[in-house]
Amino acid sequence: MKPDLNKVTCIEDLHRVFRCKVPKMFHEYVDSGSWTESTWRANSDDFAAIKFRQKVLVDLENRNLVTQMLGQDVRMPIAISPTGFTGMMHADGEILAARAAEKFGVPYTLSTMSICSLEDVAANTTKPFWFQLYVMRDRGFIADLIRRAKAVNCSALVLTADLQILGQRHKDIKNGLSAPPRPTLMNMLNFALKPEWCLKMLNTQRRGFGNIIGYAKDVEDLSDVGVWTAKQFDPRLSWDDVSWIKELWGGKLVIKGIMDAEDAKLAVQHGADAIIVSNHGGRQLDGALSSIQALPNIVDAVGDKIEVWLDGGITTGQSALKAWAMGARGVMIGRAHLYGLGAYGEAGVTRALEILYHEMDFSMAFAGLRDIQDVNRDILVKGTYPVAG
Repeated sequence: MKPDLNKVTCIEDLHRVFRCKVPKMFHEYVDSGSWTESTWRANSDDFAAIKFRQKVLVDLENRNLVTQMLGQDVRMPIAISPTGFTGMMHADGEILAARAAEKFGVPYTLSTMSICSLEDVAANTTKPFWFQLYVMRDRGFIADLIRRAKAVNCSALVLTADLQILGQRHKDIKNGLSAPPRPTLMNMLNFALKPEWCLKMLNTQRRGFGNIIGYAKDVEDLSDVGVWTAKQFDPRLSWDDVSWIKELWGGKLVIKGIMDAEDAKLAVQHGADAIIVSNHGGRQLDGALSSIQALPNIVDAVGDKIEVWLDGGITTGQSALKAWAMGARGVMIGRAHLYGLGAYGEAGVTRALEILYHEMDFSMAFAGLRDIQDVNRDILVKGTYPVAG
């Protein structure tokens, strides 16, 4: 019997089911930040501090959240973030999430560290998706990844700039995070409590990093992700490399991981079409600003020269609306869609998007507006939101 997802009314409902269904190693990978996790918590907490101005007795018929991101029509200004290990939250997870995003009308971004490959996702969807690039020491492999992304008609390349070295996440080390997971006693005991997850995993061949295994040199498995990324991710990545990547790619380029106004200006200078204000979900530099706190200075620095998006802490439609009101022209969701995926597969991702849409739409209405293009800081209570300076 299929569950009645109409009774799933918020992202936290999906989160609770996600934690019950997905093995500890993977749900703690999603629900964690680096070191003390202070930035991870601040990403959500700082949104909660921002308050709306409620307005009444205005015409609220024919509301509209439709806009564009990178020239692409979107049903609401929300895209799905690239997330590693997605196919470990649910068998064939990237395919299912991409399908849900396509049907709903929002962009999907595939991670370099995905379980399903570029070719897998392209073969199971009908519209172009975005591809996120981690830069590794083997530039021949990076050039080949970009070629593969072009070959499957990806419509944008998202360059992650804030993971030259891997931030320490205590839970991942303790859990021995890997894909596929190692058959240790503790893992086997935990998997025994997740029969639905195990059955689905047994029925798919996609259990390793599909974009890497068989393509990168000397890579047969990634049993120790931390060791592999420490060896392969390139700490020398620089703005000069951005120019090389931009030329090689030749299409729309997004730079993810911008937290400083000067870096935002450099992104404009190096030909980026959009930037994502992001602290990697609080998973890199613990003690950094939350994304929403960093947003005003970046918007002030680049104005309308480039599209500014935001990720980090977006688990409600209200947070998405607040970010838009403060100048972000789109937001990206990571954990919210993973919760839906791990809980109920493709239907769960669809339900997560429906929840966010409903919350964004109704909050805009309660603030007295019916078109997203009319939303600005006037819907927020002065003194509750951060400003540039």
